[in-house]
This record gives sequence, structure tokens and C-alpha cells, in this order.
Amino acid sequence: MRLLLIEDNLPLASAIIDMLQAHGHLVDFAADGHLGLQLALASPPDVLLLDIGLPGIDGTTVCHRLRERSDRHVPVLMLTARDAIGDKLQGFAAGADDYLVKPFDDAELLARCLALARRHRVGQPNLLQVGPLSIDRRSGRAWRAGTLLELAQVPQSILLILAEAWPRTVTRSELVQRLWGDEAPPSDPLRSHLYLLRQALDRPFEGEMLRTVHGVGFRLEASP
Repeated sequence: MRLLLIEDNLPLASAIIDMLQAHGHLVDFAADGHLGLQLALASPPDVLLLDIGLPGIDGTTVCHRLRERSDRHVPVLMLTARDAIGDKLQGFAAGADDYLVKPFDDAELLARCLALARRHRVGQPNLLQVGPLSIDRRSGRAWRAGTLLELAQVPQSILLILAEAWPRTVTRSELVQRLWGDEAPPSDPLRSHLYLLRQALDRPFEGEMLRTVHGVGFRLEASP
């Protein structure tokens, strides 16, 4: 892999770079948000490791501007000491793909990077197409048969996860983990969000794209 690390804690950055290089990976480095964003746009890495608390512009802003300006999807792994659910949601809303709270284990960091780099979307254009459904990863907007879908943040995230996994079925537990990590809301956190997604994605159209696979999870149908 070729990775870009944007981290202002120099001892931590050095340790991360040494570990990744020891496993045979190439690592570019920036200690502030402005330079990091320039490097990410000029030569998109396989995975971007991005600290939130950066000088210049913070990591959330770097991620947001990268999504606005890049012509391809760069997987972003947020690295931060902040573990509140609000900080995580803010990072995901800016376009982060995964989130790792400091301090973390080297093996887990490496595993997260490899998982992101293996996803089929690495280096692909921002427009994702599944049958009549189109999703712009950069803006988060989605259309079915050319009609813009009005989606709240969580239903929008669910739709993107299902589209990226298509044609695979995504389990309920995987959805919960991707959306909320270890801080899922009580009771059934998916029920109301799936209902809202169905109202926007399927109700105004002929045929259901969002299918429930009983006892397993959910998937999208390209030809409803």
C-alpha cells in the first residue's frame, strides 16, 4: 500500500511510519492540514490516515475538502483521541470511512488500513451506480432513476454501505457496527432509519430496491 499520514504528534507519527514501512508499505507524511490536503489531492494514496486535531485546518475539514475536490474516492481512516459519539458522527459526516481512537494497537491499525485498501472502491470514481440508483460519494447525494432522494444522515449512510457492498447482503450487526461502532443506541437502532430509507428509496417508485433477507440482513436489488 501507499499511505499518507497527516499527524502533528511527531513521536507518534514516527512510530506509525516505522511500523508501516516495516511491513513493506510506502508512507508519505504531513504534520499539518494544509500540506496534507495538498499531498492527498496531488497524489491520492491508497489510504489516508488522518488525525482530527491538526494545526492549520483540522482533520474534519481536510476530509470534507478532499471529498469536495478529489476526482476519486480516497479511503480515510480517522485517528483521534476523541471518543465521543458526536465526534465520530462529525467525522463520518465529513466523509471518513473508518475511525480509530488513540491509543491503538499497531496490529489493529494495520488491519484497518488493509481492509480499506482492499475495498473495491479504492481509486474508483466518486459516482457509484447500482441499477437505477446513483450515489455521489463526494456530496453524499443519491438519485433513483434521475430523481434526487431526500435522505437524512443515517439513512444516507445506510444506503451508501449497502451500495458499496452490492450484491452482497449486509448483516444487521455489520450495519450497526459501521454506523455506531461500540456506542449503538439502545433498543433497535436500525428500525426507524430503515423505514425512512424505504420511504425515500422505494415508496415513490415501482419495485423495491431495499430487500430484507430474513435472518441475515439487508441488500440492494439492482433490478427491482
